[in-house]
Amino acid sequence: MDEQRPAGQPSATALRVYWQPGCTSCLRTKEFLNGHGVPFISVNVLADEQGFRELAELGLRRVPIVRRGDEWVDGQVLRDVARIAGIGWNAPPALPPEVLAARADTVLRGAMRIAAVIPEDGLDTLFPKRPRSYRQITAHIFQIFEAFLDLAEQARRVEQAIYEQDVPAGLATGPQLVAFGEEVRQRFARWWTRAGRATDFRARADVYFGTQTLHEFMERTVWHAAQHMRQLELGALRLGLRVDPPISAEDLAGLPLPENVWDDQVRLD
Repeated sequence: MDEQRPAGQPSATALRVYWQPGCTSCLRTKEFLNGHGVPFISVNVLADEQGFRELAELGLRRVPIVRRGDEWVDGQVLRDVARIAGIGWNAPPALPPEVLAARADTVLRGAMRIAAVIPEDGLDTLFPKRPRSYRQITAHIFQIFEAFLDLAEQARRVEQAIYEQDVPAGLATGPQLVAFGEEVRQRFARWWTRAGRATDFRARADVYFGTQTLHEFMERTVWHAAQHMRQLELGALRLGLRVDPPISAEDLAGLPLPENVWDDQVRLD
């Protein structure tokens, strides 16, 4: 149902989705709308300068954004996407926090396992159509969990800039990157053992992209990182490497992941 920007001026009431390749929430937003048969104008802001300017006119520098006329919502909150698209919202229940905690450990271990098989010169390989390296996406996976822990442990608001950080200083080698992941994994395990089980997951999570409970944000944290783990594995396979064991369906069971790994419009050959 998605359409590339048509020639001329489309209707002001047409639904637009602003996105970029490799963006996990962008892909999930597009698949959500396509799955409900909702037509929309697809705007890849990395390839469409006009689309980038349209976001700037709204005072925005992030994706995914779903817009109809002057109204817009952040695509990271599908209930808001459903509202602006005029469709019903009936999300399946999230996995219980204890199951999400187990999935988090699996994702962190998986990302470290994949990163460990990528040679040093391979880590700086860029994904096609997106200026992001395998090294950067590995660090990003671990930083996603850091953002959740900073919120849960220190009540630190999750800002957009947190997800836009580069590889932390001092992580010059692959083993150092993997060690960073292990530090985050152990920190997550300590939080869960000490406080996580007793946390009120119905409380509101202070995040920049919209209204979320802590339970919803924990689910998003885990599936967000898991989707990037899938991309990292695909990157390793593109280098001709073997990931042993590979990511399994059991590792990802119950997470609301997109169907595609990279994108539904841009191929990752």
